[in-house]
Amino acid sequence: MTTILSKGTEAPEFSLHVTPDQKLSLKELRGRPVILAFYPADWSPVCGDQMALYNEVLPEFQKYGAELVGISVDGSWCHDAFAKARNLHFPLAADFEPKGAVARSYGVYRGDDGISERALFVIDKDGLIAWSYCSPVAVNPGADGILQALEQLPK
Repeated sequence: MTTILSKGTEAPEFSLHVTPDQKLSLKELRGRPVILAFYPADWSPVCGDQMALYNEVLPEFQKYGAELVGISVDGSWCHDAFAKARNLHFPLAADFEPKGAVARSYGVYRGDDGISERALFVIDKDGLIAWSYCSPVAVNPGADGILQALEQLPK
């Protein structure tokens, strides 16, 4: 079993589909803080509530210049439908094939379940993990930890 990556670790690079025909890579976001919100699956009640909360708090994240990216093992078509249904204004990245490869690189893949943990990472402008947290899968971790981590980033 892998362990969630911790503060001070270089964030593993990735390039994932955020739409069926567009990819987003972590290196494209370098130079500003990045929030990675790994979650088990689109359409589950806790995941839906968590992503809706982050959508509401998005202006607060943006005050720090931070980019938010949701990541799950669902495909890009599923993400597209979920984002439209929930009116989300941030990208959802599909860690679909090879399934969970990015979640594995961050130490948050649940191999027995075929999903990622409910895990959060704040990455600084230089690509280092400034904060990480793994919540129980059935618990919405909220946004307080993210906001505290953003507040503590060097200006």
